[in-house]
Amino acid sequence: MKVSFPYEEKPSSIFRSIKRPVAKVRFWSKKFNRWLEYTMIVDTGADYTLLPFSKAKDLGVDLEKDCKRFVSFGVGGAETVYFLKRKMKTSIGDWEGKIPVGFLEKEDIPPLLGRQGCLDAFDVLFSNFVTYFS
Repeated sequence: MKVSFPYEEKPSSIFRSIKRPVAKVRFWSKKFNRWLEYTMIVDTGADYTLLPFSKAKDLGVDLEKDCKRFVSFGVGGAETVYFLKRKMKTSIGDWEGKIPVGFLEKEDIPPLLGRQGCLDAFDVLFSNFVTYFS
């Protein structure tokens, strides 16, 4: 499988604009019984995939029943994460797999595609403002 995604350009308060490596990632929704697609930042510094709190409802995840709650530490400090007890069915291009996913108890973060079980499954190349998965 080979798939590529152009970087996403966003306004920046420090720079005029910034280009971020992103990927279109699909997650299987138990609630809607179909794939839901999210544009996610490809974050090689993230140990695992993180989604904003509100995405859990759309994906049919009961945060209290289906997740283990813990505190995680990152660049922004300490944050509460609801980590799914089971791996979530995920798809990138033609690839399908099950990956560990956490839901951050915040809404002001973009979805982050992390290494564990996901980025580690690919050869990932960042080149000329395009992210390649193979």
